[in-house]
Amino acid sequence: MSSFELKNLTALVTGASSGIGAATAELFAELGAKVALGYHRNRDGAQATVDRVRQAGGTAVAFQADVRKRDDVERLVAQTVEALGPIDVLVNNAGSLVARQSLAEIDEATWDDVYALNVKSVMLVSQAVAPSMVERKRGAIINVGSIAGHHGGGPGAGAYASAKAAVRTYTKSLARELAPHGIRVNAVAPGVIDTPFHEAFSTPEILQTFTAAIPLGRLGTPRECATVIAFLASPAASYIVGETIEINGGQLMV
Repeated sequence: MSSFELKNLTALVTGASSGIGAATAELFAELGAKVALGYHRNRDGAQATVDRVRQAGGTAVAFQADVRKRDDVERLVAQTVEALGPIDVLVNNAGSLVARQSLAEIDEATWDDVYALNVKSVMLVSQAVAPSMVERKRGAIINVGSIAGHHGGGPGAGAYASAKAAVRTYTKSLARELAPHGIRVNAVAPGVIDTPFHEAFSTPEILQTFTAAIPLGRLGTPRECATVIAFLASPAASYIVGETIEINGGQLMV
């Protein structure tokens, strides 16, 4: 198998109905993986991605789950294993800013929801998938963070930024715990990517400000994020553990 192939591996990608998750699912299938797409509300988007994969000759299925809830997560993992076999690659992509709210505006319910969706979900899905990986002594987990976890985010993104910072740190903790069992855990931190996320949460003026701060002078694409995620999932990244790779066009250099 080529270092960059995922042939015959089973991958689960959460939040895969659009944007980075959908692009990752499609690329994984191109590289030979059997892919399960987890989605919450956007069934049509998930099914459209499945259809594109199948039309290209790949294998994909989609299952609904609210990854903030343990029962849903356990069902999602069980359905994936039943349909495609034991999970070799997990991409914890589900997440959202939820709402742009300042310190004066945010309430407890919104804060808790941001953390449940962006952080708790990573723990729940990883916890459900890891035992099989440990038993087989192999696997890769890639968590999707954000540039916001480094610099605090844009206007009203304090809860989201701090949650994504938690994802970055939790990635290191998981990596230390699971590496002795042959499981590599890493993360990516996308910058400003042209996805439905910004259609929902960023005005044209905010996007213009963001773009002006990017040395490449443009937004990133979901495919550009997917290629890095696929690299981390592949044998090519066999000695990379606990890292977060920045994908931001030079907006943040660390």
